Amino acid sequence: MQEISTNRIVIIGAGMGALYAALKLAPCPVVVISPEPLGEGASSAWAQGGVAAAMDVEDSPESHAGDTERAGAGTVDADVARMVTREARQHIIDLTTLGTPFDRTEDGEYVLSREAAHSFARVVRVKGDQAGAEIMAALIEQVRETPSVQVLQGTMAVDLDVSDGCITGVAVTQSDDNRSAPVMLRGVAYLLAGGGSGGLYALTTNPPRIRGQVIGMAARAGAEIADAEFVQFHPTAMDVGEDPAPLATEALRGEGAILINKHGHRFMPAIHPDAELAPRDVVARAIFAEVQAGNRPMLDTRAALGEEIKTQFPSVAEYCARNDIDPAVDPIPVAPAAHYHMGGIATDENGRASLERLWVCGEASSTGLHGANRLASNGLLEALVYARLCADNIMQSIDIKSDAAPVDIRFEPGGTAPEEAAVMALRRTMTDLVGVVRDETGLTRALRNIATLEADQSHSLAFRNMCATATLIAAGARERRESRGAHERSDYPDPVPGPGKRSFMTLTQALEIRAQACEETQ
Repeated sequence: MQEISTNRIVIIGAGMGALYAALKLAPCPVVVISPEPLGEGASSAWAQGGVAAAMDVEDSPESHAGDTERAGAGTVDADVARMVTREARQHIIDLTTLGTPFDRTEDGEYVLSREAAHSFARVVRVKGDQAGAEIMAALIEQVRETPSVQVLQGTMAVDLDVSDGCITGVAVTQSDDNRSAPVMLRGVAYLLAGGGSGGLYALTTNPPRIRGQVIGMAARAGAEIADAEFVQFHPTAMDVGEDPAPLATEALRGEGAILINKHGHRFMPAIHPDAELAPRDVVARAIFAEVQAGNRPMLDTRAALGEEIKTQFPSVAEYCARNDIDPAVDPIPVAPAAHYHMGGIATDENGRASLERLWVCGEASSTGLHGANRLASNGLLEALVYARLCADNIMQSIDIKSDAAPVDIRFEPGGTAPEEAAVMALRRTMTDLVGVVRDETGLTRALRNIATLEADQSHSLAFRNMCATATLIAAGARERRESRGAHERSDYPDPVPGPGKRSFMTLTQALEIRAQACEETQ
């Protein structure tokens, strides 16, 4: 394999956490591995709701931390929640300084929205439902003006090289289906900021390339994975046959939109005191039950917003228009879709993984903030906070030279992509058997299916990474014999008494569980 050495810090991914960290690392030289052109293909650019922060004088970080813990169903690390919510305000101010055009009132205050399970309106947004795209646009402009940051577009990481528990390199290919021979890039430190796992599911709101590859790559290298079983399903993905599914932001329910079924019945008030603003896992299961019953659940914005939805929420209006829906006249069909992975690569308070020279921020990480059920709009906040923590800790831990030549990679032909049918079979397995509601039989079948698919497509590093993450999710779900937060077991409908516990697992342990499941089905 061709090898290239550089004095740069290697950042894998090009979403909000990656770019924010690159800026915080300046003037230390970095190289950003970006599968797509900047601003495309990153989950953070698709985020509609905004960033949660206690910006109102009546609100407080303590209240925000309390809401985070309650939503997380007993497995939130309280120290992490307090730290992250305490820092939130400063990151909003920092993003404003960087050029993010947050919505403001006439007297200059931030416009704040209330979302599910928040006790206060504290979600800072941009143009109603375009926070992710606008924050990314501001960061991209800054990155392009920062000499220490090199971006390798059209390049994707597929493997980590490890020696004695220390990461020593990352194998990269052209991101066009990984059809080039991999090149080993050796830097001075490695920051994984490459997104979550939603695209492992057939019904998802995530960009097409976000399929657990970064988590799986780290797991295959030996990194410890935490809380893998906790996958959040957004309740109101638009059920219009698109892949990925467009998102009807939670802010719509914050503005008063209600959930009805095809009979016009509003079903949430009978399920939870907060009705449509109940925690996401509660709303997702309620909508899933309506789907299973053939009742065609829908989000009704007519009375709450009417024609104003088209100006206040332009992204949602665009999604509706291209699917021949007029949300001022017609309810929007919805279904739960894989949206956010609370689990990921286990990190400490500085974003360090269990392997040396490896840091993680954003959705690929599991910091303990989200617990079993992420509080709405805490995802972007966590990415920002830990991007800075990682940057600070890398600079404190590594002797970094101030100068580094640009990385020049010339890919040679080679490499093979996984068969599209195999990828779809994996995604269908996850949706059907490791989805909103799970049970022992389905999880056992899922692990067997994953093993078969991985053996058939072992030539593809990218697919092996997907299967590693899928295995960890299914194995973690099989081992957690209770229902907690976003993890619902129909055969174990109640939580285990007492305080909730986080889960920690290596891929080796997950593969042992998978092998046992395969034996049980023979």
